[in-house]
Amino acid sequence: MMQQNKILGWDIGGAHLKAAVLDQTGMVLGVYQAPCPLWKGLEQLRIATLAILKQVGDDDYRHVLTMTGELVDLFDDRYTGVKQIILTILELLPQDACLFYAGSAGFLKAEQVDETNYLAIASANWLASASFVAQTLGSGLFVDIGSTTTDILLLQNGQVQAQGYTDYQRLISQELIYTGIVRTSVMALAQTAVDQGQVIGLMAEYFATMADVYRVTEELSEQHDQTETADGAEKSILASARRLSRMIGSDFEPEELPRWRVFADHIRAQQVQKLQLACEYRLKSYSDSKIDYFIGAGIGRFLVKELAENLGYRYLDFADLFERESNLLQQELETTGYSVADCAPAVAVAYLSGALFPNDVKILK
Repeated sequence: MMQQNKILGWDIGGAHLKAAVLDQTGMVLGVYQAPCPLWKGLEQLRIATLAILKQVGDDDYRHVLTMTGELVDLFDDRYTGVKQIILTILELLPQDACLFYAGSAGFLKAEQVDETNYLAIASANWLASASFVAQTLGSGLFVDIGSTTTDILLLQNGQVQAQGYTDYQRLISQELIYTGIVRTSVMALAQTAVDQGQVIGLMAEYFATMADVYRVTEELSEQHDQTETADGAEKSILASARRLSRMIGSDFEPEELPRWRVFADHIRAQQVQKLQLACEYRLKSYSDSKIDYFIGAGIGRFLVKELAENLGYRYLDFADLFERESNLLQQELETTGYSVADCAPAVAVAYLSGALFPNDVKILK
């Protein structure tokens, strides 16, 4: 076992890079996020990684990595994506201090990684988060709503009751729902909406995203709003409302902002309904399971709290599982505005790699 004093967990996404610093007792010392539009090239990963390294400082870290970025269309396939991401990361981090999370296979040192385990490493970040919660809490429904996707995992008796492993399998099982609160285009979520009391079809054009919806509803914080807008214009409430008005071919007048707040609320309700149906489906798949909590993670976890209330469950925030918070972490949160729950996979892989819990994960075939 490597003897670094601190653990730096990394979650390499296709749109963002997230990181978390933990000490060997499992205390979170800081969480970080940087935009990383990986579809534009591997240089974006280099830029984001160096930006976070500058924030965390030069220390003797054990680097623990998980990823989903291999799915972007920069790469021909997932195999190539994992390979290229790892090669890029190892140019920036010390190879002998790196561990890669390979899901149910556990953690691999850099020299152990080869073509036989690339696909085990691919998109395994959801399993890290869910495994940590399962081993900490025992049972519950873990829901992580991010900028792009939502993970819904049933936890029972300290284990993740996953029916799928790959993204393909998880889309079938509805453990992965491709909707989030920032990057999802409005046209991908809904085909109709209600405007001024009338049902109206939406244009199948990339005019607006869910970030516009949540800016207008004033639920999207600035630090979580790191993706370019559909038209490249500003991220104000008025500019967001204007983009939403294009979805129904209407001109926007600032004095009509209340109209577009109602319109945004209706789009929001459709996303909540989609997620609620998926949660109900997961719960019915294990009708004999007794759970008490919905555990929320990701920048859209305010919706998880709403879903829990709608379905009659108690809500627990991922960050609540970390009872001991250092003064340093409190200072970091005040500076960056990020929560432990915003970067759940990065926190989880760091924690699990510290051997504080056994790496015991159940995958149902």
